[in-house]
Amino acid sequence: MHQTVRIPQPFETIETGRSTLRFYRGDCLDVMAALPEGAVSAIVTSPPYNLGIQYRTYEDTLPRTEYLEWSAEWIAAAGRVLDPGGSLFLNVGAKPTDPWTAFDVAQAARQHLELQNTIHWVKSIAIDKLASNGHGATSVGHYKPINSDRFLNDCHEFVFHFTPGGRTRLDRKAIGVPYQDASNIARWRAAGDNRRCRGNTWFIPYQTIQSRDKDRPHPATFPPRLPEYCFKLHGLSRMKLAMDPFLGLGSSAIAAAQLGIDFIGVEIDAHYLKEAVSRVRAALG
Repeated sequence: MHQTVRIPQPFETIETGRSTLRFYRGDCLDVMAALPEGAVSAIVTSPPYNLGIQYRTYEDTLPRTEYLEWSAEWIAAAGRVLDPGGSLFLNVGAKPTDPWTAFDVAQAARQHLELQNTIHWVKSIAIDKLASNGHGATSVGHYKPINSDRFLNDCHEFVFHFTPGGRTRLDRKAIGVPYQDASNIARWRAAGDNRRCRGNTWFIPYQTIQSRDKDRPHPATFPPRLPEYCFKLHGLSRMKLAMDPFLGLGSSAIAAAQLGIDFIGVEIDAHYLKEAVSRVRAALG
């Protein structure tokens, strides 16, 4: 069993004028154990996938049973610190030769939280122009090509939206999109502001990377727009405190800082944590 310890002093604290961001180096289980029950409004995170990714500190090749037990442990800890109307947005990827990872992690959460929404983060998509009276097809976004005659290129990841009771109200129009047919605005009262729910497929591409060491020195990180959408969807007006227990390069912290949200980030690797703090400061200008 994990031993509860006193929460460490923050590695760094950033005051933005609108919010306070605290960064901790250590085990997220220690930090969450020291937080009051129900203190966090929204958690956006992407834990190690156990797919053999080459992190600097963490060993990403645990036996499957051990990995899922650990997943259940940290998810239970996250459920304890979540507000009763809170949200856990859990980004999990997979690989063609191990397609069950994301579903196994979701199952590990099932005994602790309700799966309220399943969001598909689309990193690249091919669109037939015939759908818009054009010709041919166009591809937008980035993906890592798979050289195989068995598998398709993997162009998406899951974002599972877990909540304590499955009844968390969302601000769906906060990330809404305009109606394609303007006549709908007059037809439906709910369309008066020309915004509709974006749905559960979010096209958020990576920026083009010139140098992996310089532009993305972490092997698995999401762009800041993904946590931005999650925070906005949960509802900024009810946001007391946001958290990322697996901070990585700090994309969730960047989103929180730019939105003016109080935030706690936890990272076990000192190098990644320093990079995350630097990225947040740079994003704040």
